[in-house]
Amino acid sequence: MSKILVTGAAGFIGFHSAKRLLEDGHEVVGLDIVNDYYDPALKMDRLKQLQPLEGFRFIKLDLADRQAMPALFREHRFDQVLHLAAQAGVRHSLSNPHAYVDSNLQGFINVLEGCRHNGVRHLVFASSSSVYGANTRMPFSVHHNVDHPVSLYAASKKANELMAHSYAHLYKLPVTGLRFFTVYGPWGRPDMALFIFTKAILEDRQIEVFNRGRMERDFTYIDDIVQGVVRVLEKPAQPDPDWSSDQPDPFSSLAPYRIYNIGNHQPVNLLAFIAAIEKALGKKARKKLLPMQMGDVKATFADIDDLQRDFDFRPSTPLEEGIRKFVDWYRSYYQPTGKRGRVSNLDSAERTPAKI
Repeated sequence: MSKILVTGAAGFIGFHSAKRLLEDGHEVVGLDIVNDYYDPALKMDRLKQLQPLEGFRFIKLDLADRQAMPALFREHRFDQVLHLAAQAGVRHSLSNPHAYVDSNLQGFINVLEGCRHNGVRHLVFASSSSVYGANTRMPFSVHHNVDHPVSLYAASKKANELMAHSYAHLYKLPVTGLRFFTVYGPWGRPDMALFIFTKAILEDRQIEVFNRGRMERDFTYIDDIVQGVVRVLEKPAQPDPDWSSDQPDPFSSLAPYRIYNIGNHQPVNLLAFIAAIEKALGKKARKKLLPMQMGDVKATFADIDDLQRDFDFRPSTPLEEGIRKFVDWYRSYYQPTGKRGRVSNLDSAERTPAKI
């Protein structure tokens, strides 16, 4: 069994991934700053699910801390690192750009340096479907050029991919990047569309539907994401002997570096997504149709052929099943009466358009 650092362990994907790795018998050190980008109480409740599990230790730490991060790596000598911590959100980057530099750039270089100097066997890091930016060629493929981001968040994730490749090339550090496509499920982020729509419908409030619903997303259920993450983590990237510098393929390299999409390969129209939420709730939504938001893209659609070929894996959870599981969790977590009768700490999320 391995000793694995999971950054962003109090976050949505980090929590589920850490839980799965612990259940598989690994030792997990979970790192998170537990900031207030969204309700810290939700993050702490995720951690409460992990703390009783054998082999888990939590450390509250800022990725951008240039003294504490090297000390963390020296003390623990991790076998593998699953780097999921980041300042998330496309729209948040419009008003808080420096948060993305601190976490996504400074934080990531600290992770890379820690891996480089301490014999980490494999670094797996979170990228995003946002890197496809202005691309309209569908489905999005890891073999496509991604040099036209339309948000600072996307640009920071593209920068992570470039930084990771340079370390793989210079120091032979095996690195794999995963471009996640709209992840949803129980314990999900309050700034995501599924969470905000569910809450608003239950409270008889309007939901904001951008581009008048003419948007598509490759929604991917959290259990599928975690299964993919675990399989990738177990198989360190290898140099590609067939890679050509005359016709460079962004997917691979002569260095031990790979990039994969993890998506459902089944884009869903936003109005159909809302209809599935309505069905799970047994209640109709009141829709406010709005124009396109700055920094958004109209569609995402993942080509996952490489993921399926290399790891014999593809997501399989139907959308209606995944939404039903989220709604069941939401209703059990936020009771109709009692201390969670209303999600009182989500005022900032309610003022922010839902991320899809």
